[in-house]
Amino acid sequence: MLRISVIGESEVSEDVQEIFTEIESAFGKVPNLFKTYSHFPMLLKANWDKVKALMMQGNLSRKTKEAIAVLVSKDNSCSYCVAAHTAALKSIGVTEEEIEIIENDIEKSEFTEKEQGLITFARKANKDPNRITDEEFEGLKKTGATEPEIVEALGVMELFAAFNKFLDSLNVDVDF
Repeated sequence: MLRISVIGESEVSEDVQEIFTEIESAFGKVPNLFKTYSHFPMLLKANWDKVKALMMQGNLSRKTKEAIAVLVSKDNSCSYCVAAHTAALKSIGVTEEEIEIIENDIEKSEFTEKEQGLITFARKANKDPNRITDEEFEGLKKTGATEPEIVEALGVMELFAAFNKFLDSLNVDVDF
């Protein structure tokens, strides 16, 4: 059961409509996630700006970021984000078989050792951040991961952990 209304594009203020136009230009539609955030326009803007900064800019590849989004969302049991970011991976040419490898045996994936390390680190940070050892962190740095890349990977994890909680708390309908 939907717990809060999804605001239609014709029902929003001019400021929100401008944000919706940007979102639609990026995704081809305005996902229910953002329509729901439009109940509080400042949060919609802040989260859209964060999506643009993390998912559309930065040094990590989109594939790496989408993999983090999918794995964090799977670990958090967020069907909305799993559906959305599995679709995003497929839209950039990742096959269903490769997605399965990423989920189950990342060492066999086409990611570099550094990308594998960043994805694994972000996933562990989501599940159990207090159990990350100094040795694991040093191992990640030995793969060539820089401090800005580590922060970027954790930023993606943080974004999706928050989206997961928001979407699941409100039972927002999957529209992907």
